[in-house]
Amino acid sequence: MTDPDDLTARARIRDAAMRHFGEYGFERATIRGIAEAAGVSLGLVRHHFGSKQALREVCDAHLVKLIRQLNDQVPADLTRPAGSNPVAAARAAVGPYRDYLVRALVEGDASPLFDEMVQLSMHRLAESDRHRPGPPAADPKVRAAISTAMALSITVLHKHLSRTIGVDVLSPDGDNLLARALIDLYSHPALTLDEAQAALARLDEHPPVEGT
Repeated sequence: MTDPDDLTARARIRDAAMRHFGEYGFERATIRGIAEAAGVSLGLVRHHFGSKQALREVCDAHLVKLIRQLNDQVPADLTRPAGSNPVAAARAAVGPYRDYLVRALVEGDASPLFDEMVQLSMHRLAESDRHRPGPPAADPKVRAAISTAMALSITVLHKHLSRTIGVDVLSPDGDNLLARALIDLYSHPALTLDEAQAALARLDEHPPVEGT
């Protein structure tokens, strides 16, 4: 997944900015600090990006590009006899930018990345919905947004998750354990169709009341 653009000074500044944003957060981060981290002049950073906000937008766009590449790669990996673990592939690709991603998500940023993941999830749901025995109980975008939030929570809560399961979830052993757990969860629904229909019927009997 090496990008020719990543050999440029612009890419080096971008990566330094992602480390700086990850350590200090957007508000505390400075263009001067990013320049020092990248080993370039303040003027060169402003020449390439103009402002801190523009630089963050470039950082977000880089993560979106990585996520698209991973999404395109996963089906091929799953169908090849010696395909790689998609969890491991995602960790390796996003790993250098994990602190940036966690900080941005906690601060309520990284909107382009979240929205892109929702769109990709909607495409997968549209395919799987064709083969489900009954109609969906919720709008595809709602389901996609919730599944995206759940997936990203592993990145945000990785310390708690690692402590609880006794394995560093951001390690090769963690990749294997996480992949096995996800396969098991997705292949064995917690509710039968009858139980799901009964639960939905109870929701219909007690619609939400405004103001409660």
